[in-house]
Amino acid sequence: MRVKNSLMNIGAGLANQIIITLLSFVSRTVFISTLGIEYLGINGLFTNILSMLTIAEAGLGASIMYSLYKPVAENDYHKISVLMKFYRNTYLVIALIILVLGLSLMPFLDFFIKDSNVDNIHLIYFIFLLNTVAPYFYIHKNSFLGVCQKGYIVTGIYSVSSIISVLIKIAILHYTQNYILYLVIESVITILNSFVLAMIVNKMYPYLRNKVKEKLDKETRQDITKNVKAIVIQNIGNYLVFGTDNIIISSFVSVAAVGLYSNYNMLIEICRTFTYQVFNNIYHSVGNLVANESVEKVYSIYKTYRLVNFWLYSFFTILLMIMLEDFITLWLGSKFLMEDGVLLILMIIFYERGMRNSIASVKTTAGIFHEDRFAPLCQAAINLIVSILLVQQLGITGVFIGTLVSVLAVPFWITPYLVYKKVFYQPVSHYFLNYTFFSIIGIGTYFLTNFICNFIPAGNLMNLVISAMVCLIVPNFVYIFIFYKTEEFQYLFSIFKKIIEKLLGVVKLKRKIRNVS
Repeated sequence: MRVKNSLMNIGAGLANQIIITLLSFVSRTVFISTLGIEYLGINGLFTNILSMLTIAEAGLGASIMYSLYKPVAENDYHKISVLMKFYRNTYLVIALIILVLGLSLMPFLDFFIKDSNVDNIHLIYFIFLLNTVAPYFYIHKNSFLGVCQKGYIVTGIYSVSSIISVLIKIAILHYTQNYILYLVIESVITILNSFVLAMIVNKMYPYLRNKVKEKLDKETRQDITKNVKAIVIQNIGNYLVFGTDNIIISSFVSVAAVGLYSNYNMLIEICRTFTYQVFNNIYHSVGNLVANESVEKVYSIYKTYRLVNFWLYSFFTILLMIMLEDFITLWLGSKFLMEDGVLLILMIIFYERGMRNSIASVKTTAGIFHEDRFAPLCQAAINLIVSILLVQQLGITGVFIGTLVSVLAVPFWITPYLVYKKVFYQPVSHYFLNYTFFSIIGIGTYFLTNFICNFIPAGNLMNLVISAMVCLIVPNFVYIFIFYKTEEFQYLFSIFKKIIEKLLGVVKLKRKIRNVS
């Protein structure tokens, strides 16, 4: 059942992502052509500023989801109802806190914005703030679908609403060039999404509507409080590492520079989101696994998870390294490229962060929050110091070097150490030996793929498509050749065969029905 639910969630997520990716390119092209690069920079800047205010929510969500895995697995409806009541009430408080903090930042917006001619900055920021606060009134029910491994329902609703939203926003930009109206449409769609999903959850799980007078027991409350404190500290650190790049660039370089980076970041995030659709939907299955299975079983599944993790992130790293700047040149023009060396640093960060995904998922679903709570703060201190020093000497490149140095200095070592010590009970050297092995394979595959692509001239769409085909075929062929005989690959291959057999069975059944009729 875990595998079936994961596959359904992954399939829905990938289908959604393909549709949204295609629409996002059209939307981004229209956005730049109608409003310009500065509005794109403002978009990225305000997203970064407001993500700072949601740090507390991430801590609460991760901790309560961890608390829900066991009662969901055991069908303990009463415990689930009590936890969900606590979850809902806490989120209402958090929504109010975010609104107040967000409003308190409004007088200081000019401090973060350098060389900008964008009008109505404060009104734009206020709409961004409302878009951030609105989902909190129903998000606890959306999260519950994830814990129950029904995330494909959320994905389906968001797919439909995203398509409608993007099409309306493209029309608004094309016919009116009104950025305020563009943002208001997003607010309306967000609120409608939350309302529809809440009704679906109430219908699927009617016991969640029952009035519960009992408060959360002291032990569970203490565990959640302890984990939330640890996760909030971690998220503050993570925000200062990954969420401040646009603020530093905007403050020390320009808003237009944020716009240039946002195009690179959009393409990188599209690839990250594709992998996220796989790993986020496996994530809740891992939580269910950790709650119910032996250490040996968890480690066995983790190794398969690790192989998928490497396969996807190394593939996308190779694809982006070879094609990203050629794609931007063909799409928007060479004036939208950043300075030499930036792409390499961004790709190293992308790969390293992605490779930690499987081990970090085990850590979170195993409830390891408290032990490394101060690690992200140390990482953040390193990042801010190095980034601010180097941005004045190297520009945008210095910002990303600071991020890379901080990542390699702290979480690269600590996360695997804790998981191997507290979950797998094995030496962490096993992790780093495997990591090195994977990285050597990935680097070798990149050089082979790049060597072949060098024979394909750049400059037109057909050659870009040919390069994309080479990037698709070569890495996957190499990985199949190397990993074919491993247990992890054979396990994945068996799942793939079952899917194909079921699809063929459905096709044959439809043919029989058609012949009879």
